[in-house]
Amino acid sequence: MTLRFFLYGLLGWGVEILWTGLGALLHGNLLLRGSTSLWMLPIYGLAVFLEPLHDKIRPWPWAIRGILWIGVIWALEFCSGAVLRLLLGLSPWDYGRTIYSFYGLIRVDYAPAWFCLGFLFERCHDWLRQILPGN
Repeated sequence: MTLRFFLYGLLGWGVEILWTGLGALLHGNLLLRGSTSLWMLPIYGLAVFLEPLHDKIRPWPWAIRGILWIGVIWALEFCSGAVLRLLLGLSPWDYGRTIYSFYGLIRVDYAPAWFCLGFLFERCHDWLRQILPGN
């Protein structure tokens, strides 16, 4: 479980760096500079605890699974960001005060990204199950 926790953390870092790098391109930064925070490794690593949920919802229709992933990711995003704000006084991300933001911790307009990320998680879970069968 520890190895999978670390692998999910690394995958999350990679996806976040890709996401922020592409966001930089949209703002005219041709260096495609992406970024993340060291705090994000354990937050992304928490995906290991979602594996039983994935096993349970595996036979569900893809649209329902995707909507569930949005809710689960929003809940984890909000809770982990709120805990870090309580402990540190800030969160590694702050979406600001826009009509799309909830307390700066969740962006409603990111729902399509979280929908897709849920399926990426499912693929990674299945792949990790194959390469680390007893782990």
